[in-house]
Amino acid sequence: MTATKTSPPPAATPPRQSLPRRGLALLRNTWRGLTSMRTALMLLFLLALAAIPGALLPQRSLNAQKVDKYIADRGMLGPWMDRLQLFDVFSSFWFTAIYALLFVSLVGCIVPRVFDHYKALRTPPVMVPRNLGRLPHHDTTTVDGTPAEAIEQAQRGLRGWRVVTRDENEVRNARPGEVTLSAEKGYLRELGNLVFHLALVGLLVAVAAGKLFGYEGNVIVVADGGPGFCTTSPAAFDSFRAGQVNDGTGLTPICVRVKDFDADYLPNGQAEMFTANIEYQTGEDLTNDTWRDTTIQVNHPLRVAGDRVYLQGHGYAPTFTVTYPDGTKRTQTIQWRPDDATTFLSSGVMRFDPPGGMYPDETERRKNQLAIEGLFAPTSLMHGNLLTSSYPEMRDPAVAIDIYRGETGLDTGRAQSLFALDGEMIKQGRLVKQERVNLQPGESSTLSDGTKVTFDGAKEFANLQVSHDPAQNWVLVSAVLMMAGLLVSLLVKRRRIWVRAYPQDPDDDGSDKRRTVVEMGGLARTDQAGWGGEFDRLRTRLLGSDSTAGANPTEQRPVTRTESTGE
Repeated sequence: MTATKTSPPPAATPPRQSLPRRGLALLRNTWRGLTSMRTALMLLFLLALAAIPGALLPQRSLNAQKVDKYIADRGMLGPWMDRLQLFDVFSSFWFTAIYALLFVSLVGCIVPRVFDHYKALRTPPVMVPRNLGRLPHHDTTTVDGTPAEAIEQAQRGLRGWRVVTRDENEVRNARPGEVTLSAEKGYLRELGNLVFHLALVGLLVAVAAGKLFGYEGNVIVVADGGPGFCTTSPAAFDSFRAGQVNDGTGLTPICVRVKDFDADYLPNGQAEMFTANIEYQTGEDLTNDTWRDTTIQVNHPLRVAGDRVYLQGHGYAPTFTVTYPDGTKRTQTIQWRPDDATTFLSSGVMRFDPPGGMYPDETERRKNQLAIEGLFAPTSLMHGNLLTSSYPEMRDPAVAIDIYRGETGLDTGRAQSLFALDGEMIKQGRLVKQERVNLQPGESSTLSDGTKVTFDGAKEFANLQVSHDPAQNWVLVSAVLMMAGLLVSLLVKRRRIWVRAYPQDPDDDGSDKRRTVVEMGGLARTDQAGWGGEFDRLRTRLLGSDSTAGANPTEQRPVTRTESTGE
């Protein structure tokens, strides 16, 4: 006979999971990781970290000119920083992504905890542990009366606690006549925790809603009681930023004019406070032509009709008068840009168009436009022929200017800078320098054709911002609720008390008097310093005795840590 070898059957391979099931498992695991409290805390820390560039770097929404200057001064680094949206931090894609993930994570964390807390409120306190002596704080004593009387006395002392009593029929392996009491307090701790996190979600929603439906507009107003501005359209502002779902229409009608401006400086030139006296109209005041007086300061805005009018900064607006050979005068007062925040040395430009009829030919009229470009010093200091400023307050104003004649570009349709001439026009010879002079108030310079340029002085201007945020009240409510919830969660402690009472064996003391053995134990659900002292006070109040004769020796030791053993 020939023996034949038989190969063992191949091992059964586990069935491969289908692609949809693997996808669902991946989504489930991702969701669990995203909605964990650890992830929420990491995202909250990351959001705070991501906001740091917005505080350290100039932001385009606040000062676009400062951002442009910052980029120009950084060479290759500036454009790369701009590509990373470091100058638009709070509207950048990466900040928005962190913001959205944090919102989803918080919602995923909080919703299950709300249901868990609701179930905990409906669940009676747990039954008395079998061995109360194993708890960190416990006591055993005897009292006169029946177990029911002892439990009733303890229950009267637990006002404000959630209390449940059980007799021997409701407790497994109970002694004959045994009555137990379970009490718990501190449910507000978890409620405060939930309120804190729900208010945090509300704060995120309110801030996001404000960015979506709000708007901000900045405008410079000369502080001379002039016409001011009205929020009729975005065109009334020098710069305007509307929310993502706001097209700039339907602005709250407000009219503001600045009567005067006052800046307080320290002896070293540092600004201490800015104050502007303004007049405003809103609502029925617009139809009645009624102006209301008020004062605004830095961080003390005008709040009206749901909007806020902030005082953000100030500067100087020189006044020049051009007197043409035929006696016609043109006067302008235009703000100049502060280039030095310490001394307020400012730079700027003014453009003058000749009076109608002076030059019959349109080409000749365009070639005889005037432009003034230079520096303004509120407190002049001369270094030879170079003008600078020694103090930001207007004590001894002066200007150093270049006067040009030619095409200023006013009627070309091209965008013109408010603070600088078009260098290309000068390069092409279409705008030719006529004079370079230093002037003080009242002084003038006369050009070759008899045109006289006079420096009349300067006025202060105020930079105002009109901010509309429909969710600002909800931001305040959310912030207050966050603080209240945090205080409750920190101050309120969760703790439990158990009391077991059963008849004493008559042979224990040799008397026929009815006595009851009372065992009491306590446990803090969270680590809490001073819980031992509170337990002693509860024991005295509930059992009517401060005797520690029956206390376990472990109770006399200082307790540095509470555990849930025996629960």
